[in-house]
Amino acid sequence: MKSKILALSKKEEFKNLLKQKKISNKYVTIFFGNLNLKENNRLNISFVTKKKIGNAIKRNKIKRRLKNILNEMVKKISLKFNYSYLVIAKPTMLDNDFAKIKETLFQDFKKIG
Repeated sequence: MKSKILALSKKEEFKNLLKQKKISNKYVTIFFGNLNLKENNRLNISFVTKKKIGNAIKRNKIKRRLKNILNEMVKKISLKFNYSYLVIAKPTMLDNDFAKIKETLFQDFKKIG
């Protein structure tokens, strides 16, 4: 079975998303919007962690947390598959409890959807 989640890959896709709508909280900033050349049956989402946050181990931990939350979110919430998402993590994700982060992200994605 092929995955229904696909990462953004082109520089233009990132630039276009950064010009569109955004929601921000104390853990992440989520940019979202429609991209022209996108398959509507797949969820386009990318996770970004800046080098300022820490070394590769810390950045990968944040990405794993975000992917885990997203997998649960796809099952429980109806996300808009015609949108593309860019999730930029903030340093506060390292220090806080997983349950709090998950709850906050669920609320933000419900606002979008």
